[in-house]
Amino acid sequence: MDFWRGWPYPVAIVTLFAVVLLRAGATYALGRAAQTGARRTRIARLMARPGFARVQDLVARWGAPLVTASFLTVGIQTLVNLVAGMTQMPLRRYLPALALGSVLWAWLYATVGFATFSAWRELYARFPMTTVVVTALLVCGLTAYVLRQTRQRRSERLDANAR
Repeated sequence: MDFWRGWPYPVAIVTLFAVVLLRAGATYALGRAAQTGARRTRIARLMARPGFARVQDLVARWGAPLVTASFLTVGIQTLVNLVAGMTQMPLRRYLPALALGSVLWAWLYATVGFATFSAWRELYARFPMTTVVVTALLVCGLTAYVLRQTRQRRSERLDANAR
């Protein structure tokens, strides 16, 4: 994070924008290129998973707004861009969504992301053990929440299939 120290805020935003634009655009291009042969490769297992199918349905239903909104999440952005490419979302809809999402991501990362990291670093410098314990508790709580949601959805699917 010291890399960004001293950079003017607009330069940091533009740099982050360029990075995410290139990364997400490359993910879309990879998905688009791989779409035709993907069913005959290891990617077929990924595509057979229920989570992939849900994201594919969401991209088909919501398209560009979902691509833009994915930049406000953690962990879903890459999958949404990959699925947008694999479903061959038209570039005339994808590119504006990519640009808007990249702007949002760059702004959030340059403000909230850097501020959060700086605050965590400052807390760690003053109270290292407390910071590690609180961080571990937050990670454990988030993990428990995700696991609970996953089990609940799996249970609901099994109940629906049993009917």
